[in-house]
Amino acid sequence: MDFPVFHLDIFGNRGLIAMIAILHVLINHGLAVGMMPLLACFEWYGVRKGDKRWDELAYKILFVSFIITTTIGALSGVGIWLSVSLVNPYSIGSLIRVFFWAWFVEWLVFITEVCLIVAYTLTWKKWRDGEAKRRHVRLGFALGLFSWITMAIIVSILGFMMDPGNWLADSTLWSGFTNPIYLPQLAFRTPLAATMAGIIALFLVPFFVPRIDPFRHQAMRAIALWTLFFAPLVAAGGWWYYSVVPSLMKDNLAVSALTLAFSGWLDELLWIAVFTVVAVVAVVQVAISRPNLLPRVALIFPLVAILWMTGHFERVREFIRKPYVIGRYMYANGVRVDDYALLQRDGVLAYATYSTPLTEAEKASVPSRLDAAERDAALDRLQKGKDVFMDTCSRCHTTHGVNAVAAHLQRLFGNQPWKPDLTLGYLENMHNAQPFMPPFPGTSQELSLLALYLEQLQHNTTPTSGAQQVGIVVNAAGAQRQAAGDKGQGVGR
Repeated sequence: MDFPVFHLDIFGNRGLIAMIAILHVLINHGLAVGMMPLLACFEWYGVRKGDKRWDELAYKILFVSFIITTTIGALSGVGIWLSVSLVNPYSIGSLIRVFFWAWFVEWLVFITEVCLIVAYTLTWKKWRDGEAKRRHVRLGFALGLFSWITMAIIVSILGFMMDPGNWLADSTLWSGFTNPIYLPQLAFRTPLAATMAGIIALFLVPFFVPRIDPFRHQAMRAIALWTLFFAPLVAAGGWWYYSVVPSLMKDNLAVSALTLAFSGWLDELLWIAVFTVVAVVAVVQVAISRPNLLPRVALIFPLVAILWMTGHFERVREFIRKPYVIGRYMYANGVRVDDYALLQRDGVLAYATYSTPLTEAEKASVPSRLDAAERDAALDRLQKGKDVFMDTCSRCHTTHGVNAVAAHLQRLFGNQPWKPDLTLGYLENMHNAQPFMPPFPGTSQELSLLALYLEQLQHNTTPTSGAQQVGIVVNAAGAQRQAAGDKGQGVGR
């Protein structure tokens, strides 16, 4: 536990990562991986037919994609690194150690992709004819290829987080890269990106081509055919992807899709998804057969639908692997599976380098009637309980915000006092009752300290602050044990 604990108690640490990551995926898939090949095809077709209208439309859509991908897309990509490093530095540290060279190649590919999209956009109006135009078309297809390679590398890491496969036995980059989830997920995401690009382009066409122009109908029909071509491949890839997800993770599907409170509504959600897909296909079919009958407002539905379904898929993919952040290797609390025996013997606090100080509201929960020595002892126990909470629970839970521990205890125990003798039994066996929860990693004494800290949450509704707000106190003993190498928290093999 050699990092200060960053904590957002209202929004939640998971919410920070989810918001940034989902935004990045929507932009990356829809406007880069899928859109660049589509626009290159437009440009190629315009050159082949000698029709400048395809060229002009492709450039206008490219300009929109260029602005969004090089601003929000780039910033959200950096934001993923920042947020994950703040929230769970142990998991990202392990992934860097395993995939260092893969990420090194990915960064080279990404830099090449950035250079290509800048060159592709800025040379569009200069390389207009003859060999220069044919060279520009090849540049567009190269951009599409490099965009896909970037995604292909990252998809391997995402698959590894669900199922490391043979890496747990031989610890090689190749076995980690070729994990069982990799190819199925890539087979799903590739046509998904193409389908998203088609729906986004379909939405943009009416803004760039007036209704009275016959070319609008041609463009919409061509884009709709592109979309309809890739849609069955999304379904096939999705089925393959689902078939290789570990069976224990599939048991989390209902909670992953709807949260614990609404997990009983999974069938209804699936029917809504089916209806949504059918409606989107119907709109696309109209764009193929009678594009002149399709008003601009009707194209909002497919756009919102594909963004919602892709974003929701990302939420499910993130949650379904619980209780792990890296399958069978590291729990969601940042503790490696192999380290549990050590921590349950010596305790979590024995290896905690930093302590997050109590707030005044937390200190106020200690009765003022106690004498000085008793009060100091009570504050010490409460401090240790808070440190246990911050080190083992706060990666996923807040005290009073999103996914709040206080709300869970209220549902379980109501208004009766949350005394440790009431809550200890649940805390000790929560991973059996809810399989997406990791076991408690510390000693029985630390579990009692955690229960003591949770008790004061019943009446103290002030959000808990992280190290970024209240600072840190260095635990000298824990720092010495970390420095001595007694425990390699989060170090990949």
